[in-house]
Amino acid sequence: MNIRKIHHVAYRCKDAKQTVEWYGQHLGMDFVLAIAEDAVPSTKAPDPYMHVFLDAGAGNVLAFFELPNSPEMGKDPNTPDWVQHIALEVDTVDELESTKARLQASGIDVIGPTDHTLFKSIYFFDPNGHRLELSANTATPEMLKKLDEVKWDMINEWAQTRRAPKHAAWMHEKAFQA
Repeated sequence: MNIRKIHHVAYRCKDAKQTVEWYGQHLGMDFVLAIAEDAVPSTKAPDPYMHVFLDAGAGNVLAFFELPNSPEMGKDPNTPDWVQHIALEVDTVDELESTKARLQASGIDVIGPTDHTLFKSIYFFDPNGHRLELSANTATPEMLKKLDEVKWDMINEWAQTRRAPKHAAWMHEKAFQA
């Protein structure tokens, strides 16, 4: 088997129309497709839904389900907010910074930019409570090679100790010095 790409990633939303409009206004994502049924095709469960699809660029699709008959959306209370997020790539750090300014001008709280050495990121929430990350790559081929060389050592050490291996600590040295 050869996975070609992610066809789409789907999340739940509170209001499909509001979600489509928000992603269009703030992130420039085009509304690609809507699907709605009164029952779930795979399980045949009677559960009406609206399923919307947004163009996330380069053939990537971000989708959302509005489920009016289900209990109100919640979050995993055992997972910190910073863990579960949708990361989207922009072309340049300048674009990242101008997007931050636009989001803030619209009243959206934004964290960052955070320097991850390989990329810089900003973080904010959509109207559904999903954390979003916009990133601009800054990695050099040498950095990527250095990380590639230690990835198995790192995962194997983590599997044994459940402590952060220090093979790539250089990535966030600046962030922790500030």
